[in-house]
Amino acid sequence: MSEAGPVVEIAKEREAEAALVLRAKDNDFLAYEQLYRLHVGRVFALCFRLCGDRDMAEDLSQEAFVLAWRKLSNFRGDSAFGSWLFRIATNSTLSYLRKQTPFKNSMDIDDLVEEGSADNTDEQMNLESAISKLPVGARTVFVLYSLEGYTHDEIGSMLDIAQGSSKAQLHRARKLLKGYLKVA
Repeated sequence: MSEAGPVVEIAKEREAEAALVLRAKDNDFLAYEQLYRLHVGRVFALCFRLCGDRDMAEDLSQEAFVLAWRKLSNFRGDSAFGSWLFRIATNSTLSYLRKQTPFKNSMDIDDLVEEGSADNTDEQMNLESAISKLPVGARTVFVLYSLEGYTHDEIGSMLDIAQGSSKAQLHRARKLLKGYLKVA
C-alpha cells in the first residue's frame, strides 16, 4: 500500500460523514442514527473520563447527541462533525460538573484511597481512578489533550481559556497523577 492509501481512506471517510451530515440536516433520521453509531463510543468515553460516573456519562452522551440534533442547522462544516460533537459533549459535561461543584468540593482528595496491583487490568483501573481524582479543570485538559489528542489551542477555544492556562492545567494534572500513581 502506498503512503497515500491511508490519506485517501481518511478523505473518503470524511466525505461519507459530510454526506451523512447533509442528509441529517434535511431531517433524515437514519443518517443521524448512522452519525450517532459512528461517534457514540468516543463521546461516551469522553463524558465518562470527565465525570467519572458511568450512568451519568450515558445521560450526558445522550444529551450531547440531542443538543447536536437541535443545533445541526448551525453546523457550518468548518471542522469535522466529530470535533463539533465533542465540543458539545465537553460543554454539556462541564456544565453538569459545575452544577455538582458544591458536592465535589466537600470531598477531600486525601481521603480517597488508591488500590494497587501489578496486574495490567488493575493498573488501568488505577489510572482511571487517578484521573477521576483530578480537579475538574486539570482532568478536563488532561483528557482532551492526552487521551483525545486536541491541541492546547483547540482546548483553549473549547473551554474559553488561554493556551497557557491549558498548558498549566496539563502540567498540574500530570504532577498530580504521578503522585496518585506512586501511592498505588
